[in-house]
Amino acid sequence: MSTAKIATVLGGNGFVGQYVVQNLAAAGYTVRVASRRPDRAALLRPLGRVGQIAPFYASVLDDASVACVVKNASIVVNLVAVLGSTSRQGLEAVNVQGAERVARLSAQAGVGSFVQMSALGASPSAASAYGRSRAAGEDAVRKHLPNASFVRPSVIFGPDDHFFNLFGTLARYLPILPVYAPAARLQPVFVGDVAHVVSRVALDPALAGKVWSLGGPNVLTMRQIYQWVLKETRRNRILFAVPPALAKIQASIFERLPGKLITRDQLLMLSEDNVVPPGQPGFADLNIAPRSIQTTVPFYLDRYRAGGGRSGVLVPEQ
Repeated sequence: MSTAKIATVLGGNGFVGQYVVQNLAAAGYTVRVASRRPDRAALLRPLGRVGQIAPFYASVLDDASVACVVKNASIVVNLVAVLGSTSRQGLEAVNVQGAERVARLSAQAGVGSFVQMSALGASPSAASAYGRSRAAGEDAVRKHLPNASFVRPSVIFGPDDHFFNLFGTLARYLPILPVYAPAARLQPVFVGDVAHVVSRVALDPALAGKVWSLGGPNVLTMRQIYQWVLKETRRNRILFAVPPALAKIQASIFERLPGKLITRDQLLMLSEDNVVPPGQPGFADLNIAPRSIQTTVPFYLDRYRAGGGRSGVLVPEQ
């Protein structure tokens, strides 16, 4: 009988998942990287020993595939979620029913440690459907696994993010940048720091059963974020604060287009500050000093400068 320690990471080939997979492999676990596109997880194999990281097919919409990947696992991490509804995979199907399915089948399999990725602002009374779906997903997990852990990050940044990279792209091509909800406050958090917490919580039974709220050291408004991106990319652009009525009209149009620059539900998300509430367990309780945008983001924003900058080179602040 095998004595290998097994960890299953659903959504392990995603933005946060690749860091979590590497951490768990470094801790000595055989890691099953479960996703609907296991071919995309093949690039993660070199992060561990030969055969230590294995891609698997699994969909949180399907009992059989989830049951297969959680069987004999001692750790399960569910990172799968959607930001908005699509024709087949809506907020309810993935963020609520999908989370419930993974938790139920993990409980039946006798999984000892379960971590569910959630989001800062998850609440039954959240303005956005996304925030409400995340809270409902947490409740669904607790029904089956009362000792499950939940990680709630603010907006996550890193080299492959869809946050600062989006703003950098807009700054490159648009002479006027639309700023939605310019006064909304966010607390961007580095992807590696989020993954560190997920891994720590998964590996240490003493940390189980809590909600971990994560935000970086910078609390910035949307306007300040745009201003900082323009400074780092050395672009001179006009910032246009989009009036709420116009923003709703534009969002309803963008929802029908590929890419979805902004949606009506995302506008509702921005109507509430996305910062860590006081007194919540977080980085300080784990003795982790989260990285700032100043020490990390210039590394990959550099390529959005005129002429392409010096991508991959950290540039000291002037």
